[in-house]
Amino acid sequence: MPVQLLPASAAAFAPRAASVNVVLGSKVEPWLTQTLKRINRVKRPLNSVPQHQRCLTETLSNPNAIWTLTSIMLPKSPEADFKKDNNNPLVEAIMNYQLVHVEAYIVHVDMVLRNEVAYKLTVDTIDALVEYHKDIFCVDAKAATYDWSEKEQQCKKLHEDFVQAINKFVFRTHVSALEGLEEEGAGELLCGKSEEVKNAIANLMKPLLPPPPRMIDVVRQAPLLPSSPANTLWTQPTLPSNAIPAVDAWRVLPSSPSVTSSVDSITSPMWAPMAMSDVQMSPTPAFSQPHSTAGFFYSSPQVTAPIPAALPLPSMLAPVQCGVSMGMGGFGWDRYQEYATIM
Repeated sequence: MPVQLLPASAAAFAPRAASVNVVLGSKVEPWLTQTLKRINRVKRPLNSVPQHQRCLTETLSNPNAIWTLTSIMLPKSPEADFKKDNNNPLVEAIMNYQLVHVEAYIVHVDMVLRNEVAYKLTVDTIDALVEYHKDIFCVDAKAATYDWSEKEQQCKKLHEDFVQAINKFVFRTHVSALEGLEEEGAGELLCGKSEEVKNAIANLMKPLLPPPPRMIDVVRQAPLLPSSPANTLWTQPTLPSNAIPAVDAWRVLPSSPSVTSSVDSITSPMWAPMAMSDVQMSPTPAFSQPHSTAGFFYSSPQVTAPIPAALPLPSMLAPVQCGVSMGMGGFGWDRYQEYATIM
């Protein structure tokens, strides 16, 4: 990549030179010849490279050879001092904004190495941009940020950096920009080059950035132990399904010992052979069975009572006659024929 060479007049705070540095190649482009013939009122011979170089140098070194690079709309005052006109927004914009023309002059033309032309801003343009940055841009930037201890010093440094940057600013573009050359060396940028200048100047106006917030130690919650209540849902081991058999509700014995277990009640046969004399019931029978706690234990097997194949009939209980007194409140089974005749 060739080294970028600029004359001393392109340095920051350097005054404009009396003569522009122009370097042409061994062959002159036809468009340059036509441009020089168009802008010169007095016909000059342009038959060789030195003639073209002499004509172009004299034209660009004219004090009136000022180019308009772009135009920027800037506010006249800080935003807090804007004048309001709700009825006519156009009048409000005219009162609060101004159009600043960014002007520059050519300091270097290179048609050998880089085929570029370099522009440096005029003193009036630099002063206008510096004044805007100090009185309006910095004021709005301070109003848009919160206060901190070094805010004024940082804002002052921000303005000083802009002053250095705008004085060093040199816009380079292709030599075809010379097609916009007018009489006395003035001209305007063509083919959308004005937008490039506008963006380049806007990038020089850095925002006022407050210092980053201090780092605050974040208190992290201690990791939960497996024994903590929050982890009981997933840390508690699950019992296997076959560890404890299911128990029916009717098999659980009540806490009162006077109630007979239903499990023990089915251990005796339904029809036990007995004598008819044993069937006689007293008015207050004293009937009790031993208390069983077998239902409280999960490991106890299920108790079932075997049912005999053939149940004994009532007539097989005793070979005696059917007229045995049962003691049922004076009712006798020996008179059943009389009751049957009545019915």
